Amino acid sequence: MRRAEITRKTAETDISVTIDLDGTGVYDNRTGVGFFDHMLDQLSRHALIDMTVRAEGDLHIDDHHTVEDTGIALGQALARALGDKRGIRRYGSCLLPMDDALVRAALDLSGRPYLVWKVDFAAARIGSFDTELVREFFQAFATHGGITLNVACLDGINAHHVAEAAFKAVARALREAVETDARKADAIPSTKGAL
Repeated sequence: MRRAEITRKTAETDISVTIDLDGTGVYDNRTGVGFFDHMLDQLSRHALIDMTVRAEGDLHIDDHHTVEDTGIALGQALARALGDKRGIRRYGSCLLPMDDALVRAALDLSGRPYLVWKVDFAAARIGSFDTELVREFFQAFATHGGITLNVACLDGINAHHVAEAAFKAVARALREAVETDARKADAIPSTKGAL
């Protein structure tokens, strides 16, 4: 059962996350930040990870704490659901086009968090959503999920398309990485014997 539930409560946010790595991409995400909910829905749907997120944050200040802390909780849930990572493929990558945007994502569920982020946005906001928060989410997610993550925008004009392509590309790479490797379902995918 590759499922996990995380609750994170601070003076700034109150977040609960439930995921099932062997789901079908069923989602129910409510953070109070509309565009971010839309991106979490994409992450769930395209990774085929069932996901429920509930977040209450200090949105009267801005969306930063809610988005970052959701990334922390989702990363922790992923790490917990993966356990010792026995049988996973470990690596995943995707080159994803969306209208004018083309985003490449590659990741390793190595336990060694690192983010390489080569994504620029032509606009500072998508509606009322601060585009800087896309990187903040992935930084928190990679750090707390133990993910080496490389995301690069190779083309793109429209900020909405670039952000959505980034979430979908990471989702597709994640789907590949968490899948069970039928040829080595009983082994940890490392010569070290541990991840």
